[in-house]
Amino acid sequence: MDVLHMTSRKRETYDVKIEASLLWECALGIAAITNTRLIDTLERPKASWDKLKKSLSRSLIQDLDYVEKNNTWKSLLLLLHQKEFQTLHEFITYVDALEEEEIIFLCIPYIGLKFQEFRMLASKGDMASRDRLKEQTEDNPYYPGYIEFICTTNVNNLKKHLMSVMTRWYEEVILPEQETLAAILTRDRQSKKEMSEKLNSEALVEWATGGITYLAEPAVHTVLLIPQAIYRPWNVEGDIEGVKVFYYPVANESIYPDEQDMPNYFLVQKHKALGDEARLRMVKLLKRSERTLQEITNELNMGKSTVHHHLKILRSARLVDTHEGKYHLKENAVQSLSNELMHYLTK
Repeated sequence: MDVLHMTSRKRETYDVKIEASLLWECALGIAAITNTRLIDTLERPKASWDKLKKSLSRSLIQDLDYVEKNNTWKSLLLLLHQKEFQTLHEFITYVDALEEEEIIFLCIPYIGLKFQEFRMLASKGDMASRDRLKEQTEDNPYYPGYIEFICTTNVNNLKKHLMSVMTRWYEEVILPEQETLAAILTRDRQSKKEMSEKLNSEALVEWATGGITYLAEPAVHTVLLIPQAIYRPWNVEGDIEGVKVFYYPVANESIYPDEQDMPNYFLVQKHKALGDEARLRMVKLLKRSERTLQEITNELNMGKSTVHHHLKILRSARLVDTHEGKYHLKENAVQSLSNELMHYLTK
């Protein structure tokens, strides 16, 4: 159906902020080492994680066991979002001064504006509100148990635990590599800020995260990009009121600055993916409209296994994605390619 446009209103989008801090790296490191289901998929080899664990103090190991049992790494991340903390001391002082209901409220995950009243009442001890939040998050593997824990635990013990694990991890793991880590995060933040002047918000998020397409949501006005090295190659996603957060993996060139000619991994993959006649034809086909595997096979008169192979390469390069059985072109990824190339050539 044709549409007669009689409005000048443009589709709303979001602003992008970019922050970097060793405190984020600290909290995410605590999250990573206690995520036993995911740790084998991280870029850091298991042998390296095992060696790190053996070097930690008994007190920190006990703190980490508590984190793994109760997912209190989430509390650390939520509290870090309350201010732009400059130092560990500033963060610890802030946590120590929080009132009982306040810290419980802040540590309960934000799950949407319409559930804010339940969140507030749950922080005051209302069991019905707590159960409502648990029901609403039952699809999440750990939220219900975490919410139950936060709402029923002894607050003074929680504060002591959070201050202890954050301080010990920072002193034992972050400080020995402080200069190196700080330089990596600073370089990556600067790279993303430079690119923010050339890309729109959605294209910037897609480029920084290595392919996440995040469209504006009614209650989200800001996307916060936070570079991290410890969780590579994963993006970690979070939500706070009015803000979508992506703790994204730092780029290779931020880790290896002396290798100035090292290109971004996805820049190479995109050009490799497009350097083939069949795949270029698929890209042009998908530019017109989304299609199923069978439709692409029919229109290009190619074997299904061959088409599937080419689509797999395009997907791994984050140029194509699927939704409800249909392939579609990630247009932001294509449109930003020339800017990415120029950014690499001129840096």
